[in-house]
Amino acid sequence: MPRLARSDMFTRMSRPSFKIGLVQMRCTDDPARNLATAAKGIADAAKKGAKVVCLPELFRSLYFCQTEDHSRFALSEAVPGPTTKALGALARKHQIAIVGSIFERRAAGVYHNTAVVLDADGTLLGLYRKMHIPDDPLYYEKFYFAPGDLGFRAFDTRFGRVGTLVCWDQWYPEAARLTAMQGPSVLFYPTAIGWHPSEKKAWGESQTSAWQTIQRSHAIANGIYVAAVNRVGHEGPKDGGIEFFGASFICDPYGRTLAEASRTREEVLVADVDSETVETARQHWPFFRDRRIDAYASITERTLERK
Repeated sequence: MPRLARSDMFTRMSRPSFKIGLVQMRCTDDPARNLATAAKGIADAAKKGAKVVCLPELFRSLYFCQTEDHSRFALSEAVPGPTTKALGALARKHQIAIVGSIFERRAAGVYHNTAVVLDADGTLLGLYRKMHIPDDPLYYEKFYFAPGDLGFRAFDTRFGRVGTLVCWDQWYPEAARLTAMQGPSVLFYPTAIGWHPSEKKAWGESQTSAWQTIQRSHAIANGIYVAAVNRVGHEGPKDGGIEFFGASFICDPYGRTLAEASRTREEVLVADVDSETVETARQHWPFFRDRRIDAYASITERTLERK
């Protein structure tokens, strides 16, 4: 068997690189209209060369978790179901992979906030059920969603391996670490986060900065690309509700922001994911090598405070 030239050896050993896209969008109370908006954004991202495109959290509806309302369970659907069918068709049409977000009806009385991954042939590769469920003013998700029970997951698309978490998960380094340990080049965060209008003036910028900073830190600590996609626009009563602040972004394994969307407009972001950059970052900052896995058993405790 002839020996490979060094360039051929490098090509065969190198990992794939690909473009990713984020569709930052304004959501309405019309699921069909929201799907049409998402489809337009997906087409735009694909035209710009994106091979894996991610949509915001619960993009088919307004963010209904602002109140505890039993009628909102009617928004849920099975997986696979209508939304996965529609996203699968879009994936086949554009020959791309898609990460979507669905209010999953698993069984009577059991619902999840679920991310789905469709490959370029429309195949449903799998799903991730949101693990961390918030219960804060205007974010009453525990009323609607059971915690995820599939663990942290990564998926092999036609273009590369990707991981996904969902919104509130983005504040937890444990979630990012356990997903990154499964070998994806990029970690997607479908998101619905915003300001309480009464707090925006005093806390808005610091909240947005904290949101981006924690995710950039996950990129650095894990030597991975991170892509967070939010919705935009005010939802809820005029004198209250939530103003979703957009600011979707993509950063590289060094925490450098490659693309960032506005705070007020619908927008499509596209950036390159270079798997060789992941490799280089982990070689020079060998955090995975130096982890003291023999010393971390206590991480499973709720607290280590002295009694």
